[in-house]
Amino acid sequence: MQENLLQITALHKTYSNGAQALSGVDLELKNGMFGLLGPNGAGKSTLMRIIATLQRADSGRACFNGIDIADQPMAVRKALGYLPQEFGVYPRVSAQRLLDYIAVLKGVTNKKERKEQIDYLLDQTNLYAYRKQAVSTFSGGMRQRFGIAQALLGQPRLIIVDEPTAGLDPQERYRFLNLLSEIGEHIIVILSTHIVEDVQELCTQMAIMANGRIVQQGSPRKLCEALKGKLWQKQVSKSELRAFQEQLPILSQRLQAGRLQVRVLSDTAPGHGFVAVEPDLESLYFSAVDV
Repeated sequence: MQENLLQITALHKTYSNGAQALSGVDLELKNGMFGLLGPNGAGKSTLMRIIATLQRADSGRACFNGIDIADQPMAVRKALGYLPQEFGVYPRVSAQRLLDYIAVLKGVTNKKERKEQIDYLLDQTNLYAYRKQAVSTFSGGMRQRFGIAQALLGQPRLIIVDEPTAGLDPQERYRFLNLLSEIGEHIIVILSTHIVEDVQELCTQMAIMANGRIVQQGSPRKLCEALKGKLWQKQVSKSELRAFQEQLPILSQRLQAGRLQVRVLSDTAPGHGFVAVEPDLESLYFSAVDV
């Protein structure tokens, strides 16, 4: 199995309106599923577009298997599969025909090889029965599955998926994530999302972005262990919530059985009734992005 390597060093990107999307991003990724978590506006999509050769950074460097992405974008594209948040399709063109067209653009020139790849991917994404249907008529979930099928054409060694499970029902989401997990054993798969569960269930390595920076990086398990003994929970009434907010650094709150469950990050027990709880990725995420 070929070991792939993506190295990102000191990437900066500021848009013409003055918005700073990236501020000194450093990452090193090898084969496997890598989760990139962050709220909307954190800079995830900008970073993904730079890696996908669709944008240039103002400064810094990104290299894939020794190839500078900015200097040799065509060489990188031959090894790349990309599923953006939104993508357009040709009207009245069937899934099968559109995949065939994309495969040719990716350099799969052998007709038999193209058909084998397309049939396999249509089957894996549960779209084979709809292969003659126009992609423009697909539901949101079906279109998303088509998106991952086109991203996998040409046997890429680096796959980028940006918010891939948004709009999928639970069954479609699990099928999609299982497919990504299987693929990620032999290549680099970057899963950019704001959905904590997607990263928790799939990724052995991850990073959290906020305000254009990497604020946490490592394995989900080890990052969560850093919060051990510092996470406290208590159920409170809605009328009590304001007082707690004024007195304590509340990390998160959720409604459970008609009562609010609040979590607090503290080195010591914050008060009567609070009990220590095991840290999870959601709590780590809230503590890192300060939302």
